[in-house]
Amino acid sequence: MERWLGRYSEWIYAVARIVIGLMFAAHGAQKLFGGSGGPPMTGSAMMMTAGTIEFIAGLMIALGVWAGWAAFLASGEMAVAYFTAHAPNAVSPLANKGELAVLYCFIFLVIAAKGSGKLSLDAILPWAISQEIKDRPPAPLRP
Repeated sequence: MERWLGRYSEWIYAVARIVIGLMFAAHGAQKLFGGSGGPPMTGSAMMMTAGTIEFIAGLMIALGVWAGWAAFLASGEMAVAYFTAHAPNAVSPLANKGELAVLYCFIFLVIAAKGSGKLSLDAILPWAISQEIKDRPPAPLRP
């Protein structure tokens, strides 16, 4: 399977990053603006902060704007969410309904390590430095 899909891995990663970012932004939008059958959860400072991180970081990840940094922040937020909201209820993520928080946490670590990749604003905007330039060894110093 790797021989067949391997040649498309960058594109598959890009589409996955976009979908994951949009889903995470939707979670934040639900907390901030309501929807999906529920009111906004802006009465609590923690939920307001979580919604803001989810919405903004999700959009940054989907658009590929400093996706590594946004994903690192989102991963930490999901770890905090798991240990404050889910873990006190039961040991197993399946029993405490925290499996989505755990999955997001580790998926965002992968995105943090990989960065924005293809189909991203980082790849086309001036603030992005191409990987070729980053990988180039520095020029020797002249006396």
